Amino acid sequence: MFSIFEVLPPPPPKILVVDVGAQNDPATLNPYEPLVRSGCATVVGFEPLRPECDKLNAGANPGRCYHPYAIGEGDSRTLRVCAYSAASSLYEPNTPLLAHFNNLEACLQVVDRIPLRTVRLDDIPQADHADYLKLDAQGAEADVLRGALRVLEDTLVVYTEVEFIPLYQDQALFADVDALLRAHGFLFHKFTECIGRAFQPVVVNNDPDRGCSQLLWGNAVYVKSFLEFGRLSPQSLLKLAIILHEVHTSYDLCLLALRHHDTQTGTTLAPAYLERLIGAGPTAVPRTRI
Repeated sequence: MFSIFEVLPPPPPKILVVDVGAQNDPATLNPYEPLVRSGCATVVGFEPLRPECDKLNAGANPGRCYHPYAIGEGDSRTLRVCAYSAASSLYEPNTPLLAHFNNLEACLQVVDRIPLRTVRLDDIPQADHADYLKLDAQGAEADVLRGALRVLEDTLVVYTEVEFIPLYQDQALFADVDALLRAHGFLFHKFTECIGRAFQPVVVNNDPDRGCSQLLWGNAVYVKSFLEFGRLSPQSLLKLAIILHEVHTSYDLCLLALRHHDTQTGTTLAPAYLERLIGAGPTAVPRTRI
């Protein structure tokens, strides 16, 4: 697929990415990497485990900065450090549930407990005017959102991990996160992946990490309601179009954002984009369906 920057006039708007729970599986790229590679994004990240935060800063390219904060509602909590450090959480692992599945109980075994005070995104100046919010807070996503209601006013897209059953005790589940985001002007757009595990003792294709039937967690994309695109500024609509095209391959919704931009500014970006989309090859939408 073509780059949207071939259609948009230079220079592209600068996009602020806020990454909560920035520690990542080395084999997994962050969803916003296309924005970083294009040079149009800066990243402010938060990782409460200081050794992991230090690693992120040591390997960070220009335009990325990480802080050792546990993001939440500004209250006193305990961070449960798990054997698989990326699974560390403000919530206690739900061991009786985890024990039913392959390779989960051991990964989420608590090896340390760190008392700390969480920090609200709304109280962090570097998070102001975030355009793209990525959440991977291991069951604390709703806590993060409740402490970021002002940040959410400017945010265009939220990419969040969600759980379908409680991997951690008393955590918010997908339905809770969905209700919270809908209450603040976002609509569910799509899942980028849904992940499960087989119930023990079943192992699928000799891979204990492979799911069989039960979904456990996934990553969900939320976008400011398309019914309210007309209320966004032209600059925000351009940022939204870039994110939808470059990160989430949401070409139809990208086109809608560009149409609203054209209505406000008198430009003709949407027709130019549509022509490129029609001619982009087998992955594009056929002309007869537009």
